[in-house]
Amino acid sequence: MAAALRRLGFDRVYDTNFGADVTIMEEGTELIRRVTEGGPLPMFTSCCPAWVRFAEIEYPDLLDHLSSCKSPMQMLGALIKSYGAQLDEVEPANIYSVAIMPCTCKQFECDRPEMESDGYRDVDEVLTTRELAYWIKQRGIDFANLPDEEFDSPLGQYSGAGSIFGVTGGVMEAAIRTGYELLTNEKLPKLQLDFVRGEEGIRVAEVQVGKLQLKVAVVAGLQHAYQLLDRVQAGECDYHFIEVMGCPAGCISGGGQPKLMLEKQRIEAYRARKSSIYGHDAAHQVRKSHENPHIIKLYDEFLGEPLGHVSHHLLHTTFQQRGTGKQSHSNTISTKGDADYSIH
Repeated sequence: MAAALRRLGFDRVYDTNFGADVTIMEEGTELIRRVTEGGPLPMFTSCCPAWVRFAEIEYPDLLDHLSSCKSPMQMLGALIKSYGAQLDEVEPANIYSVAIMPCTCKQFECDRPEMESDGYRDVDEVLTTRELAYWIKQRGIDFANLPDEEFDSPLGQYSGAGSIFGVTGGVMEAAIRTGYELLTNEKLPKLQLDFVRGEEGIRVAEVQVGKLQLKVAVVAGLQHAYQLLDRVQAGECDYHFIEVMGCPAGCISGGGQPKLMLEKQRIEAYRARKSSIYGHDAAHQVRKSHENPHIIKLYDEFLGEPLGHVSHHLLHTTFQQRGTGKQSHSNTISTKGDADYSIH
């Protein structure tokens, strides 16, 4: 893919997985502060723009429960036009940033008025993976026989944790890998956290993190979100952290992906994509966001610290009411896979 994009005319090719690593640093620190210092709990992830818009329309009274983090796409866009511009010694105004995404809603997110920094749009344009495939074919590029090429450094170098954001439960798993070690100052004994991996629906678990019994939930598919959100409104939801993805298998099943007409094709494709992502993570030498040397360098040289002044300005945002609250709905959703999971 990196090779194809260069042949299509791009001067730099970065990877949104780097933005995912930054998201973990910011979102993980935000969660720790909310848990230890007080803040609206449960905290919801904010990287899925379909979920964010759903919350703004259906549950505007709960927006303070969303993490203030921009999505990895928007974070990387902001860093390309600040940190990246400094490294390349170019003016941000001369950078046109295009994101390749599996999600049609990312095109809406890119255009949100608040998604800009210092007068520059974080991301200028979004193409879906399906549109990129069309473009590659139209240009006559023999994609299958292209050589593998590296992403540009440092904004293209990521950890295994950054690479699993695309599957349901991936954000949660990446956050626990880093949050556990930041809270306990101890090494996480097991990196493959099977209890947050799974399928469409709701999965819940309790994770022993030092002295804290961390209660988490993973929601895949927006139709399943009502149950938990109604409980939060009623003050009956005692989870600390909830991941929500709008699509049933996470981003790998996004609306911008290549079309899959038959149910059998979908099942096989989702299984293959999930296996590929987890295999990619397992093969990484660095599998935690906070141990990515390029992330460490980013904070040392530019951002300072997570939730600091610079990162707050570039990487965080606000959400706004877009509706009058949830409409009548008849959702009867059962919770799947209750689990207790202790790390010793």
